[in-house]
Amino acid sequence: MDSGLRQNDESSIYGFRQMVTITINGERREFAQAVALAQLVEALGLAGKRIAIERNGEIVPRGQFAAHAIADGDRLEIVVAVGGG
Repeated sequence: MDSGLRQNDESSIYGFRQMVTITINGERREFAQAVALAQLVEALGLAGKRIAIERNGEIVPRGQFAAHAIADGDRLEIVVAVGGG
């Protein structure tokens, strides 16, 4: 399945690259286009895991991941819950 996320993709529109640069947990990442947080979670291999996402200082409820698209300059913090004893 194509998630629409291609890092450093060479595609362009009218000769200009349409890259989206975001920061995830302090690491700068570039993507070919803006996508919903739900797609980003899947592309990062986090689908089905218990996670929390903070976007630009605001917690995004899990039920709204599909409604929130990443934008150039976004700062995301993604936390994965770890269980055990």
